[in-house]
Amino acid sequence: MNAFSDPRTVSTGTDGLEAVLERAVTAVKTAGEHLRERYDTGARPGNLDEIVRAIHANDEAVLAVLEQPLLEARPGSRWVEDELAGGPLPEGEWWVVDTAEGNINHIHGMGDWAVTATLVCDNAPVLTVVHLPLTGDTYTALRGRGALLNGEPLRSSAKTDLRAALVGTGQAKPGEDEAALRRMGASVTAMLTNALVVRVSVPATMQLVHVASGRMDAFWQFSDVRSGLLPGALLVSEAGGTVTGTRGEPWNLAGGDFLASAPGLHAQAVDVLSGLG
Repeated sequence: MNAFSDPRTVSTGTDGLEAVLERAVTAVKTAGEHLRERYDTGARPGNLDEIVRAIHANDEAVLAVLEQPLLEARPGSRWVEDELAGGPLPEGEWWVVDTAEGNINHIHGMGDWAVTATLVCDNAPVLTVVHLPLTGDTYTALRGRGALLNGEPLRSSAKTDLRAALVGTGQAKPGEDEAALRRMGASVTAMLTNALVVRVSVPATMQLVHVASGRMDAFWQFSDVRSGLLPGALLVSEAGGTVTGTRGEPWNLAGGDFLASAPGLHAQAVDVLSGLG
């Protein structure tokens, strides 16, 4: 079961989006180069004020070179201003973009960060680009056309035994409420006793590209931050993986829980996660 399996959730198909994807790849790569130029492996912000300033500076610098090209690539589309927001969007086409997915890693001199752009049509992702400037890798997907890494097809993991699985989760954003954090902690404990290895890291997209590539077997999150889930949701779904809520229900932007997994592990992952509140 996938969130995107019902064609009624999208009012238009992917016809004509190939050209939009090409332009989006160019725009995201250009933005990624700007972000790479701002990257410093020796960066060590010393307090919260410095962290906030560095995050905002990155966002503003990348937004300046990314927003207009994407809007021009799809006339009539609109821009989601708050990249940490969740929940459904108004009808129509929207760009959901993270100018620095993993910004906290970037400003601390760590390597797990990317630039992402996803075109959402009537609340379903139809096109996505995830570019990793440090490696040059670019993940792309069009709904119904498969997922690619540097032009080569992606396939999700073929594992069927959760005891052999590499799985992961992480915070969606700072300041999550205590109940959500306790639930996340309980889920990590539950997976530690059922899966082989559990990764807890940020950002979500950097784990979800591994799930889409078959390098990881499952990722879950108790959050509805759109920009962190939409790119990976489309990539995993188009790579043959399964995307639902943590109880196995269809996932969409109205849902609060998220699970992406290898199809052969999905039922086992749901069994572990569904009883956590």
